[in-house]
Amino acid sequence: MVVANMRDAKAHLSRLVERALAGEDGVISRRGRPAVRLVPVMSDAVERRFGLAAGRIWISDDFDAPRPDDLLAAFES
Repeated sequence: MVVANMRDAKAHLSRLVERALAGEDGVISRRGRPAVRLVPVMSDAVERRFGLAAGRIWISDDFDAPRPDDLLAAFES
């Protein structure tokens, strides 16, 4: 674990970030006391590509057609 004071962190931030991205935890201290932890952000987002589900999804032609009045009344009451 890397421990750096504020002055060192300002001077060597890019180096600390590279070490964090490589998997090493870091702590930035203020006045000798740990203040923040420097860890990489792990993204859960999956890259989305247009058309990936082409041919797998079917939507009825009347999907957005007006609904019968009795069905609308049931939702609104």
